[in-house]
Amino acid sequence: MRCVVRQPGQIAYQEAYELQKELLEERVKGQIADTLLLLEHPPTITVGKAGKLENVLVSPAELAGAGVSLILTDRGGDVTYHGPGQIVGYPILDLREQNRDAHQYVHNLEEVLIRTLSDYGIESERDPGHAGVWVNDEEVAALGLSIHRWITMHGFALNVNTDLNHFSLINPCGFTSKTATSMARLLGYELPTGEVTARLLSHFAEVFEVELKFADDSLAETYDEKKTATLVQTEAR
Repeated sequence: MRCVVRQPGQIAYQEAYELQKELLEERVKGQIADTLLLLEHPPTITVGKAGKLENVLVSPAELAGAGVSLILTDRGGDVTYHGPGQIVGYPILDLREQNRDAHQYVHNLEEVLIRTLSDYGIESERDPGHAGVWVNDEEVAALGLSIHRWITMHGFALNVNTDLNHFSLINPCGFTSKTATSMARLLGYELPTGEVTARLLSHFAEVFEVELKFADDSLAETYDEKKTATLVQTEAR
């Protein structure tokens, strides 16, 4: 199967949401192939369908003063933060072609993230009671999903070089006793986001058994270069 990768850069959450809805409708009609959006958001707090506004710990005025948007959305899950230094992935996948198994889909997304982190020597794990990826009880990647007519929307956010201070504005995913972490914090240094993206894409192709196609030829060239360079670095570790 084929999956088209689109990387629009940093875009507002609402703009990405509208793009997802357009792609979902096109996928339902069979007008496009499966698609993976990889992007970044400006500082944004989102509250999912199961979320509670009391898990946002400061007032709207304080959020505005900090330059952080607040958006209510239709994904699953509670409250999370998006911002620069994250890799945000929104797969628009047709689960009718993958046995209509939502639980396996969540497991596969987590597996992509776990393998990516493992490439950098970070041992991570699942929480059986909560979708996401964790390191020593700290969440390094959050998942929040929705499925319409067996087509997926929303997805995951991997904290690479994320400003963790913004997580103090919320109870991440509704937890009062757990916090968030990032790859940079765990390793003690910042990582090239393009390098991490290349590894993530490689694992996405492996786990979902898809052939990646890029919407932009320059992205394909960048991916090949980053993947090759990262493979060399990983083998040297």
